[in-house]
Amino acid sequence: MHRKTAKVPSPRARQLVRIAAIVLIFVSIALLLSVDPAYQALQRLLSHVEPIISGHPLLGAAVFVLLSAVSAILAFFSSALLVPAAVYAWGKVLTIGLLWLGWLLGGMAMYGLGRSLRRPSGRRRSRLPARFAAYLPKRSSPPGFSVVLLWQLALPSEIPGYLCGYLGVSFRNYVLALALGELPYAIGAVLVGESVVNRQLGWLMLLGVAFAVLAYLLGGRIRQRTKQGA
Repeated sequence: MHRKTAKVPSPRARQLVRIAAIVLIFVSIALLLSVDPAYQALQRLLSHVEPIISGHPLLGAAVFVLLSAVSAILAFFSSALLVPAAVYAWGKVLTIGLLWLGWLLGGMAMYGLGRSLRRPSGRRRSRLPARFAAYLPKRSSPPGFSVVLLWQLALPSEIPGYLCGYLGVSFRNYVLALALGELPYAIGAVLVGESVVNRQLGWLMLLGVAFAVLAYLLGGRIRQRTKQGA
């Protein structure tokens, strides 16, 4: 008897799940913040966290950057949970910088992992998990900068670095695309954190819609480029 292999969801199915998750997260946060006891509990928590961070500024920044890097490597871990406390303690500008730095380090770590597993072009697909292989270009040459930037904008953060390292994209091109692609998300994450801290429900929902629409448009674009063999 042949063992049945589990069916891997298509890129479109994964995109729809991602959009649904975005909508669910933002709606859940808004509903939670609309409850006075929940918001008051959040404010008490932030007021307790702030003096700890202020008392250990270098250690606090280092831990935040480290956890941000981990969130860029592990899909199930998100530094977004820490952003409201960081905004409360450090303000928007510094939080954006630290979050961005952490994501850059995490992306470069994934690039190094993909590079270490690189094999000759004829054997690439056999080594990649299905969720990674679905985005491989049909041609054997490394993808150009525009494709790498699109990957960075459209795919979960742990995928582009791995793919780029594995496909032999130059480190310079990857880091540039990584820096450009992660910066708007760092700004968006901090704006969301600020909205949570200040209980700006309308602005929070507007950001949620913007993230969902962006995920839909970028997902459609990346499927189109994949079909074209870019």
